[in-house]
Amino acid sequence: MSSSENFAARLAFRGSTADQPPISAQLATLRHLKRFFAQVWRTSAPLTVASIVLRLLSAVQPLLLLYVAKLIIDEVVLQTRQPSPGADLQDWIASGRLVPVAELLALEFALVVAADLLARGISLVDAILAELHSNTVSMELMQHAASLDLRHFESSEYQDRLERARRQAAGRNALLAQIFGQGQSVLTIVSLAAGLLFYAPWLILLLLVSLIPAMVSEAKFNTRSYFLNRMRSPERRELEYLRYIGASAETAKEIKLFGLGPFLVGRFRRMADTIMRDNRRLATQRAIWGGLFAALSSMAYYGAYAYIVWRTVDGQFTLGDLAFLSGSFLRLNGLFGQLLIGVTQIAGQSLYLDDLFSFFDIKPTIALSPNPKPFPQPIREGILFENVGFRYPDTERWAVRGLNFTLNAGEALALVGENGAGKTTIVKLLTRLYDPDEGRILIDSVDLRDFAVEDLRSHIGVIFQDFIRYSFTAAENIGVGRIDAGVDRERIRIAAEQSLAAGVIEKLPLGYDQPLGKLFANGRDLSGGEWQKVAIARAYMRDAELIILDEPTAALDAKAEAEVFQRFKGLAKGKTAVLISHRFSTVRMADRILVLSGGRVIESGSHEELIANRGVYADLFELQAAGYR
Repeated sequence: MSSSENFAARLAFRGSTADQPPISAQLATLRHLKRFFAQVWRTSAPLTVASIVLRLLSAVQPLLLLYVAKLIIDEVVLQTRQPSPGADLQDWIASGRLVPVAELLALEFALVVAADLLARGISLVDAILAELHSNTVSMELMQHAASLDLRHFESSEYQDRLERARRQAAGRNALLAQIFGQGQSVLTIVSLAAGLLFYAPWLILLLLVSLIPAMVSEAKFNTRSYFLNRMRSPERRELEYLRYIGASAETAKEIKLFGLGPFLVGRFRRMADTIMRDNRRLATQRAIWGGLFAALSSMAYYGAYAYIVWRTVDGQFTLGDLAFLSGSFLRLNGLFGQLLIGVTQIAGQSLYLDDLFSFFDIKPTIALSPNPKPFPQPIREGILFENVGFRYPDTERWAVRGLNFTLNAGEALALVGENGAGKTTIVKLLTRLYDPDEGRILIDSVDLRDFAVEDLRSHIGVIFQDFIRYSFTAAENIGVGRIDAGVDRERIRIAAEQSLAAGVIEKLPLGYDQPLGKLFANGRDLSGGEWQKVAIARAYMRDAELIILDEPTAALDAKAEAEVFQRFKGLAKGKTAVLISHRFSTVRMADRILVLSGGRVIESGSHEELIANRGVYADLFELQAAGYR
């Protein structure tokens, strides 16, 4: 049996539910409804109140309409049993016998108009509230994601949870109307049931008994549908990835050159078909069982309807009573079904809310100092790595261990080593994207963990090789380097000149107001080297005490890179800097060079000293230099 067939078998209607939590655990997710309602209230209390009030008014409309219709029928029957006052309408009007019917018709008309206005008002309020709520949840989701640690973003399990939370951020708006609609249905049921209780109380019990199987079935299928979606989260995330690389401006060139279109389509089709088969099997079973239970409900309704007709023929009910009772019973039958099934759907939706709120319950692991110390301005002593060791989460290999070195204040330090030597890990530790598992990092004799994280990072300017190309204006692309300064054009212009991005931007049709990238209308894309100059401007925009460039000039040619680093060295005077580059022509500009291997420092010194030592650095330099001969 294939893996997909095994998966489907576990979800068979009469199959094992060992992969699902017990009913008590599923019911426990209903606690999220309180958080959900609090979130809705926080979105807009006035709109929430308006929706509730409109539904309260709308809840009694069905009873009033049915009762007025009964009175109209009874009045008409009464008039038909009396002698006619004349053959013309004028005779009827003159007799005054049409006044009660006319008043009742006017009242019914007013109720119909009011019901329509209430329904439109509810739709309007719910639509506005749903959109506001979706925006609120999306913003809270982004805020919470921004507060989490890098380790979360580098975990596939976290990515699955984030993907599920993203879907729920925009996908639970129907639940809002559903909950309020259930409350409205309850009030309508109470009002209609009061009438039925007066005539035939046992009919209500008949309705409940006939609908319980449908409720149980719906609850079971809602739960299975949720767990089917949950278990398929990794596959759905891969489908989104395939959609992106298969139809994206960033990937189009390589997709065409390598002829990857059919391969990606085929892979997408196979995965999508597997998911579709599981969904189709579940939907088919749901439709079959739902049809059977709907038939049972219809039998109960027509049995009760036959009873009401018999009582009317027997003379115990009037024709108005027949219309009122049959209408009430028909409406109650539908409302009971909606209510009982709706309750199970809300319980099912609460499972999806668990995806959203469990994401909000994830806490950062970077410990915050209760009494943070101010970051030194400027750095006077330097930075000390003292026996630092670190392993990435869920790995056994040490990225760095026994790492000891000092970065003196005002010094430009270059890090050199093969891929995986620990260069970027040092940057991540220095910026507290991670905390070391062993040892400590000191800045001016203060442990990094004793600074407030926001304060620490605000004094460090970092540009990575995989920097983001924001689809913002050129000014905003630089301004994100010091977002709290706002769009300070003069500061942005100076940063652009320092990074050599000014010449690139001045050639754009709209200059600093030019949208960059091809994602939005009127956007202009830049070359890789031009983008890197814009990104480096963000580090200058920050005007930080510590500047780190982690191979941000990889897309520049050797001459352009040398020019950028020459400018950087001049502008970084008096500041502490860390440079990472594979080009030794650039590295040699640093005051001191550390050679890393296996997460340890194996050589240290200036370019000239390391060449004279004829060690690893000299060998690497000679290898690279030979390529230019």
